[in-house]
Amino acid sequence: MEVEVAYARPDKQQIVSVVVPPGTTALEAVKLSRIIEIFPEIDPDTIDMGVFGKMVKNPAEHALSEGDRVELYRPLKIDPKQARLNRAKKKA
Repeated sequence: MEVEVAYARPDKQQIVSVVVPPGTTALEAVKLSRIIEIFPEIDPDTIDMGVFGKMVKNPAEHALSEGDRVELYRPLKIDPKQARLNRAKKKA
């Protein structure tokens, strides 16, 4: 079956298609995609992942389906609540 692995930085984005056997987990798909060679800063064992925008709590156990897109999420630089508060202070 074919799945995609996606990662994005502000300067570069990449979606890698990979053919995997049925029952492959999200973590296995990330490792098989070799996206780590493109983005060496990725640690597949610790990075947050989702499938089509929904967080996956345990990527090592989440089995994928045909056509799924595994998304790798960068950590936030600032808490969204704090960012909103900062914008509100600027306007005042």
